[in-house]
Amino acid sequence: MTVSRLDAESLTGCLEELADLLTDTVAGGASVGFLAPLDRAAAVAWWRERIAAVAAGRLAVWVARDGERLIGTVGLALPGKPNSRHRAELVKLMVHRDARGRGLGRRLLTAAERAAAADGITLLHLDTEAGSPAERLYRGEGWTPAGTIPDYAADPRGVLRPTTLYFKRLGGAPAGDRGRSG
Repeated sequence: MTVSRLDAESLTGCLEELADLLTDTVAGGASVGFLAPLDRAAAVAWWRERIAAVAAGRLAVWVARDGERLIGTVGLALPGKPNSRHRAELVKLMVHRDARGRGLGRRLLTAAERAAAADGITLLHLDTEAGSPAERLYRGEGWTPAGTIPDYAADPRGVLRPTTLYFKRLGGAPAGDRGRSG
């Protein structure tokens, strides 16, 4: 398995594969912001809308491949406000259902954390459905729960579920030393 960061051109080149991953993730019951069944064209359109953010440096996206097959992804959303350059939000950690249980989620998470630290980001945050398998991954990787909000988001079936907010402190240069503009 390989994990690599996408630029805008490579993201464009794998829109179909990313859409397949997103539809599989939603069909498998993961709460990643969509209701089931997720139309494949809507999944392609959602990923297409991310291209400009990747090109502008507001979103970093990694993919995992098993040979030629795309089987996972994770992103970091980078805020543009001057007072928040030290932090980023971990978004859309997804692993194809038939690739789970092999440590891929952990590898994607580690890749994003290392890249964030190398860019001088000192704080990451995320939200995830309370009680989900993803929550066990984050806790196991040293993320700290900040609190749970009841009925925060609907799961793919449309049922309101609680969401837990997490954060993780990273090492790195102070925010003023980073080259990212914003």
